[in-house]
Amino acid sequence: MTKLQQLHSWNVTPAQAIAIQKELCSKIIVEKLSKPIHTIAGCDISFDKGSDVVYAGVVVLQLPELVEIAHSTAVTRVKFPYIPGLLSFRESPAVLEAWEGLTVAPDALMIDGQGLAHPRRFGIACHLGLLLDLPTIGCAKSLLIGKYEEPPQEAGSYSPLIDKDETIGVALRTEDNVSPVFVSVGHRIALDDAIRVVMQCTKGYRIPEPTRQAHLLVNALRRGETIPKTPTSTQESLF
Repeated sequence: MTKLQQLHSWNVTPAQAIAIQKELCSKIIVEKLSKPIHTIAGCDISFDKGSDVVYAGVVVLQLPELVEIAHSTAVTRVKFPYIPGLLSFRESPAVLEAWEGLTVAPDALMIDGQGLAHPRRFGIACHLGLLLDLPTIGCAKSLLIGKYEEPPQEAGSYSPLIDKDETIGVALRTEDNVSPVFVSVGHRIALDDAIRVVMQCTKGYRIPEPTRQAHLLVNALRRGETIPKTPTSTQESLF
């Protein structure tokens, strides 16, 4: 499995978390993919309103078929408050706990969240990409920062997302006539490769399959539903 980089403690204050982001953002690598992606993971979390219990899941899909080959889950409690711009300190520990249950090492990771499209250029996709040392894509449903012009309505159309005269990502139309998603580099990938991979992972929905399937997984876990196992999957419930 992917070896986790131990870069910092999770027991930090918000001020310390901001300092960590400012320190680690210089370590993010933006580069062309060096080899094809054959497997890609998507991750997500789910909460019950008003609860500190978090349900985390990772789904691994085979490309180009977009067939699930593994998944893993974890149930734990969050220890960091909800603060915009510091999402990764709240959610990443649970995602990493689920990640440790995988028996398949994915080639890349896609996250429903921001990468470089972040005020300190260090969103959750950058954070997890650096911790896992994997090509990682941020593909968010909503805008955090930046301005863009609406891309054409055809699938695959996109327009640059700009903040302070810097291109930090794109607004990408994944299907005809749907609202765009916001794609940015997380780590070890270039923006044009990230766009291509997101479109390769789209299958009739606005949200690409890795994160869409992870979303379905964690919501089923939260509702206590039986989750069918793939041949290599594990499921954990930890407090």
